[in-house]
Amino acid sequence: MDMAVNMPVLQMLLLVIMFLAVMVEIKTGGMGAGILLGLVAAGVFWGSQYVKGLVSLYQIAIFMGGIICIIVEMLLPTVGLLAGLGVAAMLYSVVLALGGDIQALYAMLISFVAAIVIFALIVKRLPSSKLWNKVVLKDESRAERGFVSAEPRDSLLGVTGEVMTELRPSGSARLNGKPVDVVSEGAFVPKGVQVQVVAVEGNRVVVRQV
Repeated sequence: MDMAVNMPVLQMLLLVIMFLAVMVEIKTGGMGAGILLGLVAAGVFWGSQYVKGLVSLYQIAIFMGGIICIIVEMLLPTVGLLAGLGVAAMLYSVVLALGGDIQALYAMLISFVAAIVIFALIVKRLPSSKLWNKVVLKDESRAERGFVSAEPRDSLLGVTGEVMTELRPSGSARLNGKPVDVVSEGAFVPKGVQVQVVAVEGNRVVVRQV
């Protein structure tokens, strides 16, 4: 309750708008309206705190540096590191602006979580930017799209072929006209001998001399 008194609802609302605007911008990559609203909220928040003498230009510079990092992340083909640093810088500057104590941390976390909740409710309706696609795994590796963990080899069961390299006990054999890595049942099998596939265990193809 003390935190609610020390941190006016308006300030927390401005923080929610700021955080939400950043999330929307990362998701959409320049939608316009979201970032404009966020800039207005940031201007009101930092302006009011500066007029009251509660923040310094150093703290504002940290916040702006975080914004710049996110913008650069959108323009350059990086792996998302700058975006993470930018968000961290923004959160750090906000905590400093609110007093730098435990209550400021709680207020920032509450605002941040509230923004995440709102963002989660609208995220599916927003277009995706390149940055969003980089930091979020979007596509599924499904077999019908050509993604397979291993080529199925069950069809080789019972196939007869010729040993291409000596099996000691592993080596290569020509099966169905293609070289295949195989393993003998344990005995040495010389090159040129006919073998038959007697078992297929995942990628392991077991052969026996005919």
